[in-house]
Amino acid sequence: MSSFIQMASAIIATAFGLITIWVGGTTFFRFSDPGYIIFLPLLIFNTVMGFFYISAGYLIWQKLLTGIKAAKIVFLVNLSVLILIVIAYWLEASIAMESLKAMSFRTGIWLIIYAGLSGIKISDKTNSNY
Repeated sequence: MSSFIQMASAIIATAFGLITIWVGGTTFFRFSDPGYIIFLPLLIFNTVMGFFYISAGYLIWQKLLTGIKAAKIVFLVNLSVLILIVIAYWLEASIAMESLKAMSFRTGIWLIIYAGLSGIKISDKTNSNY
């Protein structure tokens, strides 16, 4: 079961990264219009984070202990940005509710990935794959 969680987490992280880069890039270069106000710093942050999602996916697959640390960092960075944009939203900055929902979704996905990986019992820490 633990290898399934590791594989599924790696695939989800990598796919999520690719999708994030694609959507961020098409929005940034105006190939698509989401239909709401774009908060440019958040768009750039999320697009750049897509590359970190892919890197974390690779680490989850190849080096589990490092991948768990990467998933934790990605989760905490996303949570920090979510808190900041919620505060900015409350202060009436031009942040769309859709952006808050999307950032909540990203944070939730990474919480699930991190929590799932944290539950894996690693029996042989000397194995080079860990």
